[in-house]
Amino acid sequence: MTDVQRYARKCFRGVTSDRLGVELEFLVFDAEDPTLHVPIARIAGALPVLPGGSRVTFEPGGQLELSAPPDVLPVAIAKLTADVDAVRLALARAGLRLGGRGLDTTRPPLWQLREPRYEAMAAFLGRPHGLTMMCSTASIQVNLDFGADPRVRWERAHILGPVLVAAFANSPAGGWASGRQAVWGRLDPSRTAPVARGDDPVRDWARYLLDARLMLVRPGFLPVLDGSAFRDFARVAGRPPGEDDLAYHATTLFPPVRPRGWLEVRYLDAQGAGDWAVCVAVVHALVTDDRAAGIAMEAARPVAHRWADAARLGLADPGLRRSASACFRAAAEALPRLGAEPRLVARVRAFASRHIESGRSPAADQMEEMFA
Repeated sequence: MTDVQRYARKCFRGVTSDRLGVELEFLVFDAEDPTLHVPIARIAGALPVLPGGSRVTFEPGGQLELSAPPDVLPVAIAKLTADVDAVRLALARAGLRLGGRGLDTTRPPLWQLREPRYEAMAAFLGRPHGLTMMCSTASIQVNLDFGADPRVRWERAHILGPVLVAAFANSPAGGWASGRQAVWGRLDPSRTAPVARGDDPVRDWARYLLDARLMLVRPGFLPVLDGSAFRDFARVAGRPPGEDDLAYHATTLFPPVRPRGWLEVRYLDAQGAGDWAVCVAVVHALVTDDRAAGIAMEAARPVAHRWADAARLGLADPGLRRSASACFRAAAEALPRLGAEPRLVARVRAFASRHIESGRSPAADQMEEMFA
């Protein structure tokens, strides 16, 4: 067996700066008929050169992803804002529009990218929830440096999770404020549940890697459907695993927070073009600014176990709303210290006034639009 503990330790090693990386996923709709599926080729053909340098990729259902290179907060936000604006305008000229929610409830899932990895993933995760996750969901991923002590930000990102899920719940479906989170919750829990946390995050991540079910074996991308965990790799594959096998296995695991030499915060619904920057700024401030984190952690600890409630109820839950209110105040106070422009701070405060203080997650606005 390859040295899982050593690999897990590498996942928590990174630079000690405070850079921010962002990956934005967007559902894309035909402007005249939102029930139509939009071919990836049509989207790609309409895209301009991006001024901020974001990398463009597509998810299996045609979701557009913009991945911004890491930088300090104000630069990262400015560059990605320029790219999102350029994409939105170019798509509008082509009769397309960027979606503003985290789950497509208008169109049935349509699988557009049939790559070997996705074939194996679809076979492993099954229908309907696996296909829905792959083809009909969109998220914001916030990537953060670990700082001087990886354990600190690792804990913060987890403890704050339910509050942030509720605050940015933006995919109403089936009675859930975050239907996207509900879809994820119905997948294989060995790879989607939060990493159980003890005293040592390296040891916790190593255990998670070993216990998670093995999705596929390369070469050949053969799906493993008998319930075997990675610790069973040698029996399943007929050879011991190498570090490449373990590293690839890690890319098939999707816990809410994942270490990759940096910290991936993966539990956030996609937001509208006007609100994604608020989401990113709040997460960055609460995880990286020590003063803000102290206030936010105290407010979030009483609800830190309520992942399902946060996804189902959003800010309609009084406890989650109270915690979110304290967290947003702390974030707004921290952002000027982090170099944020006054306009971004004002947007954070406006979001808090509209959604947090009123107890209305963005999902409530989506519901009103759906039934208008």
